[in-house]
Amino acid sequence: MQDNEILGRIGDLIDEEHQLRARISSGQATTDERGRIKHLEESLDQCWDLLRQRRARRGVGENPDGAVARPISEVEGYQQ
Repeated sequence: MQDNEILGRIGDLIDEEHQLRARISSGQATTDERGRIKHLEESLDQCWDLLRQRRARRGVGENPDGAVARPISEVEGYQQ
């Protein structure tokens, strides 16, 4: 996945997250929609991690295509 594809995916996930948060705030969200927020947050973290890996590899002269999406369980365990 290329950087522009990752950024496009991030944009799509953010748009969906904003729509769901608006529905939650207005009290119109279903239980499934409320549960979807966690999945969106995890997917966003995973995409950002992959993008950071690609940029870091490029920054040290390595092939960014060597970056791989890490499991959500690993990405979610990072300290911020």
